[in-house]
Amino acid sequence: MPAYISPISNDALSNLCKELLKNNQIAAEDYGRFDVKRGLRNADGTGVMAGLTRICSVEGYYIDDGERVPKEGRLVYRGINMSDIVESCERENRFGFEEVVWLLLFGDLPTPVQLQRFSAILAECRELPDEFIEDMIMKAPSPDIMNKVARGVLALYSYDANPDDTSIENVLRQSIQLIAQIPTIMAYAYQVKRRVYDHKSMYIHQNKKTLNTAESILHSIRADRKFTAEEARLLDLCMIIHAEHGGGNNSTFTVRCITSSGTDTYSAIAAGIGSLKGPKHGGANIRVHRMVDDLKAHVSDPTNEGQVADYLVKCIQKQAGDGSGLIYGMGHAVYTLSDPRAKLLKQKASEYAEKYGFQDDFRTLELIETLTPELLAKYKGEKKKICANVDLYSGLIYDMLRIPQDLFTPLFMSARIAGWSAHRIEELTTGGRIMRPAYKSVSLPRDFVSAADRADDHAVPAKYIPTEER
Repeated sequence: MPAYISPISNDALSNLCKELLKNNQIAAEDYGRFDVKRGLRNADGTGVMAGLTRICSVEGYYIDDGERVPKEGRLVYRGINMSDIVESCERENRFGFEEVVWLLLFGDLPTPVQLQRFSAILAECRELPDEFIEDMIMKAPSPDIMNKVARGVLALYSYDANPDDTSIENVLRQSIQLIAQIPTIMAYAYQVKRRVYDHKSMYIHQNKKTLNTAESILHSIRADRKFTAEEARLLDLCMIIHAEHGGGNNSTFTVRCITSSGTDTYSAIAAGIGSLKGPKHGGANIRVHRMVDDLKAHVSDPTNEGQVADYLVKCIQKQAGDGSGLIYGMGHAVYTLSDPRAKLLKQKASEYAEKYGFQDDFRTLELIETLTPELLAKYKGEKKKICANVDLYSGLIYDMLRIPQDLFTPLFMSARIAGWSAHRIEELTTGGRIMRPAYKSVSLPRDFVSAADRADDHAVPAKYIPTEER
């Protein structure tokens, strides 16, 4: 599909950017002067308290005499430790994502009958409206699956007979349908992308209502539709741990903020998808994968501790990787000693690395996890506790499942829609006020200049005056 060619020339755009930047500077010291909570973070790095929730708790430290004290991380769904849910599913050799969806939406564990009926409803809802695949996906393919799914979600608004009703009954209906349909849109968008942009064969498989969510995804993205029970349970684990992560993460907060305006479900969820796409949020899993690929391309032995350490030092000094100075997959806003999601994924990666032929990749990630804290302390003076986050090992698990990079973040999204839906409903039932934080204006008053008095040849935009001169 040919790309749209902008009528704005590069020279014109460059000049416009220069003009824009002249009047869009804010002195760094002003943020401290006005006590601005940049990133909605307090001075100690904790998040600004913006609301209350009964859905999820993300725990990585406790406060003692005003100081943050690190502790082992816990992720709690509706009062239940997420790790206990995973342990139960493994012990009983069963799938758990549908159970987690019920728990997040309704606040309690389902009975066997409730779970069976709910799973059947989700399976029925996976089907998309007639002609939707052709009209909304195939006729306007996208090289990015996240953008395509967001467009698909917005398009579903047009197929809903009652899209703007924000009653709980209607929003619950829409939420259940989107939880089921988003993985389907993702799979079809990926197949169309393969054909149009990768010049590979496209496989459009019919949904099977006897499959659960993880099985259905593997069935729809693989050419032969074949997968093992072990593979499906491994993907199910990924979906359980990605289903929810509190109200303060960027995408969930986005959904809650949009919801507080009274907008429709499709707009709110599409906004969450746009947030999750960002490389500082859900898109970080791809950054880890690219970093490891770059490491392997620049060292002779990616399992050698010294060589990996040398590469990481270059990353910190912005001489390797993407030049950002970041080591992706390490560090988290809340978790300090450990990220429970990373621990679970690391355990599975260790269990299956040899079977699937990924021993060296697992060794590389282990070295990154072990070496990064001491290297950051040595070269950047980092004093806070830092641990591996969920993104460090998730890409390796997806590699083991033969899932392409195009689907790394979309799979995250296909699980997180459960948490977004729960938070949207909670915001509707308990929020009550539109979110409207304050921004302090630091622009100076000026007189209006008529058009005839503005000289093009020597026009000088209002000069930014440093703080000390005000």
